[in-house]
Amino acid sequence: MNISKIKLSAIIIATLVGVSGAASADRTLKASHQWPGGKGDIRDEMVQMIARDVNSANIGIKIKVYPGKSLYKPKEQWGAMTKGKLDMTAFPLAYAGGRHPELNLTLMPGLVKNHDHALRLNKSEFMQRIKKIMDKAGVIVLADTWLAGGFVSKGKCILEPKDVKGMAFRAAGKAFNQMLAGAGASITKMPSSEIYSGLQTGVLDGANTSSASLVSYRIYEQVKCLTAPGKNALWVMYEPILMSKKTFNSLNKEQQKVLMTASKKAEVFATEGAKKADDKLVAAYKKAGVKVVTMTAKQAAMWRAVADKTSYKDFAEKVKGGRELLDLALSVK
Repeated sequence: MNISKIKLSAIIIATLVGVSGAASADRTLKASHQWPGGKGDIRDEMVQMIARDVNSANIGIKIKVYPGKSLYKPKEQWGAMTKGKLDMTAFPLAYAGGRHPELNLTLMPGLVKNHDHALRLNKSEFMQRIKKIMDKAGVIVLADTWLAGGFVSKGKCILEPKDVKGMAFRAAGKAFNQMLAGAGASITKMPSSEIYSGLQTGVLDGANTSSASLVSYRIYEQVKCLTAPGKNALWVMYEPILMSKKTFNSLNKEQQKVLMTASKKAEVFATEGAKKADDKLVAAYKKAGVKVVTMTAKQAAMWRAVADKTSYKDFAEKVKGGRELLDLALSVK
Protein backbone atom coordinates (compact mmCIF):
# COMPACT_ATOMS: atom_id res chain seq x y z
CA MET A 1 0.00 0.00 0.00
CA ASN A 2 1.50 3.36 -0.99
CA ILE A 3 1.64 6.40 1.28
CA SER A 4 -1.31 8.19 -0.36
CA LYS A 5 -3.52 5.13 0.16
CA ILE A 6 -2.42 4.92 3.81
CA LYS A 7 -3.31 8.57 4.30
CA LEU A 8 -6.69 8.02 2.64
CA SER A 9 -7.41 5.03 4.86
CA ALA A 10 -6.50 7.05 7.94
CA ILE A 11 -8.83 9.85 6.89
CA ILE A 12 -11.70 7.39 6.31
CA ILE A 13 -11.14 5.73 9.71
CA ALA A 14 -10.97 9.10 11.48
CA THR A 15 -14.16 10.20 9.76
CA LEU A 16 -15.98 7.01 10.72
CA VAL A 17 -14.82 7.35 14.32
CA GLY A 18 -16.00 10.95 14.37
CA VAL A 19 -19.40 10.03 12.96
CA SER A 20 -19.72 7.19 15.47
CA GLY A 21 -18.77 9.49 18.34
CA ALA A 22 -21.29 12.09 17.22
CA ALA A 23 -23.99 9.44 16.89
CA SER A 24 -23.35 8.20 20.43
CA ALA A 25 -23.30 11.67 22.02
CA ASP A 26 -25.88 12.16 24.76
CA ARG A 27 -29.06 14.01 23.90
CA THR A 28 -29.69 16.89 26.31
CA LEU A 29 -33.21 17.47 27.63
CA LYS A 30 -34.13 20.87 29.06
CA ALA A 31 -35.87 21.06 32.44
CA SER A 32 -37.18 24.44 33.57
CA HIS A 33 -38.83 25.84 36.69
CA GLN A 34 -39.32 29.16 38.49
CA TRP A 35 -37.81 28.47 41.93
CA PRO A 36 -34.29 29.18 43.19
CA GLY A 37 -31.84 26.39 42.44
CA GLY A 38 -29.84 24.74 45.21
CA LYS A 39 -31.76 26.49 48.00
CA GLY A 40 -33.65 23.48 49.33
CA ASP A 41 -36.93 24.12 47.52
CA ILE A 42 -38.73 20.78 47.23
CA ARG A 43 -39.67 21.30 43.56
CA ASP A 44 -36.13 22.14 42.54
CA GLU A 45 -34.84 19.16 44.48
CA MET A 46 -37.32 16.82 42.75
CA VAL A 47 -36.15 17.95 39.31
CA GLN A 48 -32.51 17.74 40.39
CA MET A 49 -33.05 14.20 41.76
CA ILE A 50 -34.52 13.03 38.46
CA ALA A 51 -31.70 14.70 36.54
CA ARG A 52 -29.02 13.09 38.71
CA ASP A 53 -30.47 9.60 38.33
CA VAL A 54 -30.96 9.92 34.57
CA ASN A 55 -27.57 11.54 34.00
CA SER A 56 -25.75 8.77 35.85
CA ALA A 57 -27.59 5.95 34.07
CA ASN A 58 -25.58 6.20 30.83
CA ILE A 59 -28.62 5.70 28.60
CA GLY A 60 -27.91 8.33 25.96
CA ILE A 61 -29.81 11.24 27.47
CA LYS A 62 -28.87 13.96 29.94
CA ILE A 63 -31.14 16.44 31.70
CA LYS A 64 -29.99 20.02 32.16
CA VAL A 65 -31.90 21.99 34.79
CA TYR A 66 -32.67 25.69 34.37
CA PRO A 67 -33.98 27.00 37.75
CA GLY A 68 -35.09 30.48 38.74
CA LYS A 69 -37.11 31.13 35.54
CA SER A 70 -33.79 31.38 33.70
CA LEU A 71 -35.10 29.64 30.57
CA TYR A 72 -38.82 30.46 30.50
CA LYS A 73 -41.11 32.68 32.51
CA PRO A 74 -43.37 30.65 34.83
CA LYS A 75 -46.57 30.61 32.76
CA GLU A 76 -44.74 30.31 29.43
CA GLN A 77 -43.63 26.79 30.31
CA TRP A 78 -46.97 25.13 29.57
CA GLY A 79 -47.14 26.37 25.98
CA ALA A 80 -43.48 25.49 25.44
CA MET A 81 -44.12 21.92 26.59
CA THR A 82 -47.21 21.42 24.46
CA LYS A 83 -45.13 22.45 21.42
CA GLY A 84 -42.18 20.25 22.39
CA LYS A 85 -39.85 23.22 22.86
CA LEU A 86 -39.44 22.49 26.59
CA ASP A 87 -38.91 18.92 27.71
CA MET A 88 -39.63 18.96 31.43
CA THR A 89 -40.80 21.24 34.22
CA ALA A 90 -42.01 21.53 37.81
CA PHE A 91 -45.26 23.37 37.27
CA PRO A 92 -48.21 24.65 39.34
CA LEU A 93 -50.95 23.17 37.16
CA ALA A 94 -53.47 25.93 37.85
CA TYR A 95 -51.13 28.25 35.93
CA ALA A 96 -52.51 26.56 32.81
CA GLY A 97 -56.10 27.25 33.89
CA GLY A 98 -56.43 30.05 31.35
CA ARG A 99 -55.96 27.55 28.51
CA HIS A 100 -57.76 24.65 30.19
CA PRO A 101 -60.22 25.98 32.81
CA GLU A 102 -60.76 22.50 34.27
CA LEU A 103 -57.22 22.65 35.64
CA ASN A 104 -58.20 25.48 37.99
CA LEU A 105 -59.76 22.77 40.13
CA THR A 106 -56.26 21.71 41.21
CA LEU A 107 -56.13 24.85 43.34
CA MET A 108 -59.63 25.26 44.76
CA PRO A 109 -60.04 26.70 48.28
CA GLY A 110 -60.62 23.99 50.85
CA LEU A 111 -61.06 21.26 48.25
CA VAL A 112 -57.97 19.40 49.49
CA LYS A 113 -57.91 19.25 53.26
CA ASN A 114 -54.39 17.96 53.97
CA HIS A 115 -51.52 15.90 52.58
CA ASP A 116 -53.15 12.52 53.25
CA HIS A 117 -56.31 13.66 51.48
CA ALA A 118 -54.17 14.70 48.50
CA LEU A 119 -52.74 11.18 48.25
CA ARG A 120 -56.25 9.77 48.07
CA LEU A 121 -57.11 12.22 45.32
CA ASN A 122 -54.16 10.97 43.27
CA LYS A 123 -55.89 7.60 42.90
CA SER A 124 -59.32 9.00 42.12
CA GLU A 125 -61.36 9.26 38.94
CA PHE A 126 -61.11 13.02 39.39
CA MET A 127 -57.36 12.98 38.81
CA GLN A 128 -57.73 10.53 35.93
CA ARG A 129 -59.96 13.10 34.23
CA ILE A 130 -57.46 15.89 34.91
CA LYS A 131 -54.61 13.83 33.44
CA LYS A 132 -56.64 13.03 30.32
CA ILE A 133 -57.02 16.77 29.70
CA MET A 134 -53.28 17.21 30.10
CA ASP A 135 -52.50 14.26 27.85
CA LYS A 136 -54.72 15.63 25.11
CA ALA A 137 -52.86 18.95 25.36
CA GLY A 138 -49.53 17.15 24.91
CA VAL A 139 -48.26 16.98 28.51
CA ILE A 140 -47.78 13.96 30.79
CA VAL A 141 -47.17 13.66 34.53
CA LEU A 142 -43.87 12.22 35.72
CA ALA A 143 -44.47 12.73 39.46
CA ASP A 144 -47.52 13.79 41.44
CA THR A 145 -46.88 16.57 43.96
CA TRP A 146 -49.32 18.41 46.23
CA LEU A 147 -47.99 21.24 48.36
CA ALA A 148 -49.79 23.00 51.19
CA GLY A 149 -49.43 26.71 51.71
CA GLY A 150 -50.39 29.60 53.88
CA PHE A 151 -51.27 33.27 54.10
CA VAL A 152 -48.87 36.09 54.94
CA SER A 153 -49.64 39.67 55.87
CA LYS A 154 -47.74 42.87 56.48
CA GLY A 155 -50.31 43.75 59.15
CA LYS A 156 -52.85 41.78 61.12
CA CYS A 157 -53.04 37.99 60.93
CA ILE A 158 -55.41 36.44 58.40
CA LEU A 159 -57.74 33.92 59.99
CA GLU A 160 -61.27 34.83 58.87
CA PRO A 161 -62.64 36.28 55.62
CA LYS A 162 -63.19 39.70 57.23
CA ASP A 163 -59.43 39.95 57.85
CA VAL A 164 -58.62 40.55 54.15
CA LYS A 165 -61.21 43.25 53.55
CA GLY A 166 -59.54 46.25 51.88
CA MET A 167 -56.19 44.49 51.46
CA ALA A 168 -54.20 44.35 48.22
CA PHE A 169 -53.70 40.61 47.90
CA ARG A 170 -51.89 38.12 45.70
CA ALA A 171 -53.29 34.61 45.36
CA ALA A 172 -52.32 31.76 43.09
CA GLY A 173 -55.05 30.77 40.69
CA LYS A 174 -58.45 32.05 39.63
CA ALA A 175 -60.41 30.27 42.36
CA PHE A 176 -58.49 31.87 45.23
CA ASN A 177 -58.70 35.24 43.53
CA GLN A 178 -62.49 34.91 43.36
CA MET A 179 -62.78 33.83 46.99
CA LEU A 180 -60.56 36.64 48.27
CA ALA A 181 -62.36 39.20 46.13
CA GLY A 182 -65.62 37.87 47.57
CA ALA A 183 -64.20 38.54 51.03
CA GLY A 184 -63.40 42.15 50.09
CA ALA A 185 -59.75 42.03 49.01
CA SER A 186 -58.41 43.69 45.86
CA ILE A 187 -56.46 41.24 43.71
CA THR A 188 -53.03 41.74 42.14
CA LYS A 189 -51.90 38.94 39.84
CA MET A 190 -48.26 37.84 39.76
CA PRO A 191 -46.23 34.61 40.00
CA SER A 192 -44.96 33.58 43.42
CA SER A 193 -41.45 34.64 42.40
CA GLU A 194 -42.61 38.29 42.50
CA ILE A 195 -44.36 38.27 45.90
CA TYR A 196 -41.28 39.49 47.77
CA SER A 197 -40.90 42.62 45.63
CA GLY A 198 -44.66 43.19 45.69
CA LEU A 199 -44.65 43.26 49.49
CA GLN A 200 -41.42 45.26 49.63
CA THR A 201 -42.71 48.00 47.32
CA GLY A 202 -46.17 48.23 48.87
CA VAL A 203 -47.97 46.79 45.86
CA LEU A 204 -49.19 43.99 48.15
CA ASP A 205 -50.49 43.91 51.71
CA GLY A 206 -50.66 40.13 51.79
CA ALA A 207 -50.38 36.96 49.79
CA ASN A 208 -50.84 33.23 49.80
CA THR A 209 -48.67 30.60 48.19
CA SER A 210 -46.99 27.27 48.96
CA SER A 211 -44.99 26.63 52.13
CA ALA A 212 -41.94 25.95 49.96
CA SER A 213 -42.22 29.28 48.14
CA LEU A 214 -42.86 31.19 51.35
CA VAL A 215 -39.48 29.96 52.55
CA SER A 216 -37.36 29.81 49.40
CA TYR A 217 -38.29 33.37 48.42
CA ARG A 218 -37.51 34.62 51.98
CA ILE A 219 -40.91 36.29 52.22
CA TYR A 220 -40.52 36.23 56.02
CA GLU A 221 -38.33 39.31 55.59
CA GLN A 222 -41.34 41.38 54.47
CA VAL A 223 -44.26 40.26 56.67
CA LYS A 224 -45.47 40.37 60.27
CA CYS A 225 -47.80 37.37 60.38
CA LEU A 226 -48.01 33.89 58.84
CA THR A 227 -51.13 31.73 58.78
CA ALA A 228 -49.55 28.29 58.48
CA PRO A 229 -51.39 25.29 56.93
CA GLY A 230 -51.83 23.38 60.19
CA LYS A 231 -54.56 20.76 60.43
CA ASN A 232 -57.07 22.86 58.49
CA ALA A 233 -55.19 23.76 55.33
CA LEU A 234 -57.18 25.98 53.01
CA TRP A 235 -54.46 26.21 50.36
CA VAL A 236 -53.25 22.94 48.81
CA MET A 237 -52.00 23.03 45.22
CA TYR A 238 -51.08 20.41 42.66
CA GLU A 239 -47.53 21.13 41.46
CA PRO A 240 -46.39 18.03 39.54
CA ILE A 241 -43.26 17.30 37.55
CA LEU A 242 -44.34 17.32 33.92
CA MET A 243 -42.88 16.32 30.58
CA SER A 244 -43.74 17.11 27.00
CA LYS A 245 -45.55 14.11 25.56
CA LYS A 246 -43.65 14.67 22.33
CA THR A 247 -40.35 14.37 24.19
CA PHE A 248 -41.41 11.29 26.16
CA ASN A 249 -42.59 9.46 23.05
CA SER A 250 -39.25 10.19 21.34
CA LEU A 251 -37.34 8.27 24.04
CA ASN A 252 -36.62 4.58 23.71
CA LYS A 253 -38.06 2.03 26.15
CA GLU A 254 -34.96 1.91 28.34
CA GLN A 255 -34.79 5.69 28.60
CA GLN A 256 -38.49 5.89 29.48
CA LYS A 257 -38.10 3.22 32.14
CA VAL A 258 -35.13 4.92 33.80
CA LEU A 259 -36.91 8.28 33.68
CA MET A 260 -40.10 6.92 35.26
CA THR A 261 -38.16 5.06 37.97
CA ALA A 262 -36.31 8.26 38.84
CA SER A 263 -39.57 10.19 38.83
CA LYS A 264 -41.27 7.72 41.17
CA LYS A 265 -38.33 8.09 43.57
CA ALA A 266 -38.77 11.87 43.46
CA GLU A 267 -42.51 11.50 44.09
CA VAL A 268 -41.89 9.42 47.21
CA PHE A 269 -39.40 12.05 48.38
CA ALA A 270 -42.01 14.78 47.81
CA THR A 271 -44.71 12.95 49.76
CA GLU A 272 -42.70 13.27 52.96
CA GLY A 273 -40.98 16.44 51.82
CA ALA A 274 -44.28 18.32 51.51
CA LYS A 275 -45.04 17.68 55.18
CA LYS A 276 -41.52 18.68 56.17
CA ALA A 277 -41.90 21.86 54.10
CA ASP A 278 -44.75 22.92 56.39
CA ASP A 279 -42.58 22.32 59.46
CA LYS A 280 -39.70 24.19 57.84
CA LEU A 281 -42.07 27.06 57.06
CA VAL A 282 -43.13 27.49 60.69
CA ALA A 283 -39.56 27.22 61.96
CA ALA A 284 -38.21 29.77 59.47
CA TYR A 285 -40.90 32.35 60.24
CA LYS A 286 -40.61 31.98 63.99
CA LYS A 287 -36.85 32.36 63.71
CA ALA A 288 -37.39 35.57 61.72
CA GLY A 289 -39.64 36.94 64.46
CA VAL A 290 -42.86 36.61 62.46
CA LYS A 291 -46.04 35.77 64.37
CA VAL A 292 -47.37 32.31 63.38
CA VAL A 293 -51.04 31.28 63.67
CA THR A 294 -53.24 28.50 62.25
CA MET A 295 -56.93 28.39 61.38
CA THR A 296 -59.45 26.47 63.42
CA ALA A 297 -61.90 24.15 61.68
CA LYS A 298 -64.59 26.80 62.22
CA GLN A 299 -62.49 29.51 60.56
CA ALA A 300 -61.63 27.27 57.60
CA ALA A 301 -65.36 26.56 57.18
CA MET A 302 -66.00 30.34 57.00
CA TRP A 303 -63.63 30.57 54.06
CA ARG A 304 -65.18 27.57 52.32
CA ALA A 305 -68.59 29.20 52.68
CA VAL A 306 -67.26 32.24 50.79
CA ALA A 307 -65.66 29.97 48.19
CA ASP A 308 -68.92 28.08 47.71
CA LYS A 309 -70.64 31.32 46.68
CA THR A 310 -67.78 32.53 44.48
CA SER A 311 -65.14 30.17 43.06
CA TYR A 312 -67.11 26.90 43.40
CA LYS A 313 -70.24 28.48 41.93
CA ASP A 314 -68.38 30.09 39.04
CA PHE A 315 -66.53 26.87 38.19
CA ALA A 316 -69.68 24.76 38.20
CA GLU A 317 -71.58 27.23 36.04
CA LYS A 318 -68.96 28.35 33.51
CA VAL A 319 -66.69 25.37 32.90
CA LYS A 320 -68.02 22.72 30.57
CA GLY A 321 -68.59 19.62 32.71
CA GLY A 322 -67.48 21.65 35.73
CA ARG A 323 -70.22 20.53 38.10
CA GLU A 324 -69.51 16.86 37.44
CA LEU A 325 -65.74 17.32 37.80
CA LEU A 326 -66.17 19.32 41.01
CA ASP A 327 -68.48 16.66 42.45
CA LEU A 328 -65.94 13.96 41.60
CA ALA A 329 -63.31 15.82 43.58
CA LEU A 330 -65.67 16.49 46.50
CA SER A 331 -66.62 12.81 46.64
CA VAL A 332 -63.06 11.87 47.71
CA LYS A 333 -63.11 11.94 51.51
